[in-house]
Amino acid sequence: MSGASRLRAFLAAGLLAGLGLAAWCGESRAAGWLEKNVYLSGPRYDGDLPPCEAGLAEISARFSETERRYWHSALTVLAFERVREVAYRPGGPNVLPRRYCTAMAALSDGAVQPVHYAIGEDTGFAGAGWGVQWCVAGYDRNWAYSPACKAARP
Repeated sequence: MSGASRLRAFLAAGLLAGLGLAAWCGESRAAGWLEKNVYLSGPRYDGDLPPCEAGLAEISARFSETERRYWHSALTVLAFERVREVAYRPGGPNVLPRRYCTAMAALSDGAVQPVHYAIGEDTGFAGAGWGVQWCVAGYDRNWAYSPACKAARP
């Protein structure tokens, strides 16, 4: 095979590969797991987040576990009331979508404290699904969201 015919074969293969890639990438769609976690082609989020009530069970479970494991306390969340959304995507369309919420938590020690939390897209385990970041005012013992859970709000 001569050098010119090799070059033509190489160019034809490259053209076919380019056309196939263009057809595959041509439609507008949300980024897949590979693109968001490895390829990093840019932010393309769906913004499809569950309502505020969806995060309450996880907050309750994690609060109890944290109190038991780190603070040797039997404190638990008994109930939530006055659950409401505070903000949705306050950072704009190119920022990780978050739904900021607040609620009042009735605790097993008789206190009723505000809970500030955010439900974020792709913030679940290993970046898959939605996750919850939360703070119970007055019980942020390691000051992760200090002062008074201000860092957990928008």
